[in-house]
Amino acid sequence: MVLTVKLFAAFRSGRFAVAQIERPPGATLGSILDDLRIPRSEVGVLRVGGSDADLAYRPSAGETISIFPLTH
Repeated sequence: MVLTVKLFAAFRSGRFAVAQIERPPGATLGSILDDLRIPRSEVGVLRVGGSDADLAYRPSAGETISIFPLTH
């Protein structure tokens, strides 16, 4: 399935701002973070389609995931 991923602030460094990624059905937000090498402990907000989501959420094809770092 194809998802749109938007990264914000420091997460863009060495990665991308917005990208279409392909993941197998059933992938969780946690596994997507792992694939992107984003430490789970550094994530402040995860949103899917404008709503808050947790690491266990399994997005559907076509959804947009926004990943924001913790603010210090």
